[in-house]
Amino acid sequence: MADPFDVRMRFTSQLQHLNASVNSSQKAAHYALKYRDMDEDLHSCILEQLERNSMNNRANIMYFIEHLCDMAQRENHLNFVRMMQKDILMVVDAVAPSDGSGAANVKVVRRVLQGLQQKSILQPETVTEIEGCLKERDIAAEQGALTPTDANGHRDHPTNQAHPTKVNGVARPDKRQIEQRIEEDRERHKRLRESIWAIGDEGDQEFEKLWEDVSDIGEDDYIAAEEDAIERRQALGLE
Repeated sequence: MADPFDVRMRFTSQLQHLNASVNSSQKAAHYALKYRDMDEDLHSCILEQLERNSMNNRANIMYFIEHLCDMAQRENHLNFVRMMQKDILMVVDAVAPSDGSGAANVKVVRRVLQGLQQKSILQPETVTEIEGCLKERDIAAEQGALTPTDANGHRDHPTNQAHPTKVNGVARPDKRQIEQRIEEDRERHKRLRESIWAIGDEGDQEFEKLWEDVSDIGEDDYIAAEEDAIERRQALGLE
């Protein structure tokens, strides 16, 4: 039997080193399910890391949670799912705190919550309730909380800033953290675009997708086609 302390330490290290890649999240999820007999301890480890790590890492852990719940559901180990359902408000508060320090993570939380709802891991009522809280926290993101303004309305530019500072009591990420977040978001958006355009090899799926995307022909379409035909005949001097 594996040493519980060693399992916890290895899992903690994996959470601390999560990045924007799917493989990173899947590897940590596989590890957690491998030691599912310690699920309560590993779940508490997730909550601890959400409290202790940077906002960038908390966003990565949020994406990991979706992978973990999805895998746990498919492998019929529902303890991870139940514990996450019970503590989802605590998770959201850690990833996107109400003080505005995690304003950049609000979209991440929304995306993961939608994914969990689609997988029937969270109830629509729960997601709606949380969305009500997120609306207030989203204001800071829209105002560009990363670059506050001074009394004259000029934005600060912390290009040489090595450590996070506080603005109105809220910790502001340093330049390295901001650059890391931009790179990770770019990687996620790239994967999202790829998944949107991904089409299987079986049958006529591509044709069926295009057919579904095209609306039904209506009377307006016939009128527009007739007008186009008249214009073409006039251009050719046939009328």
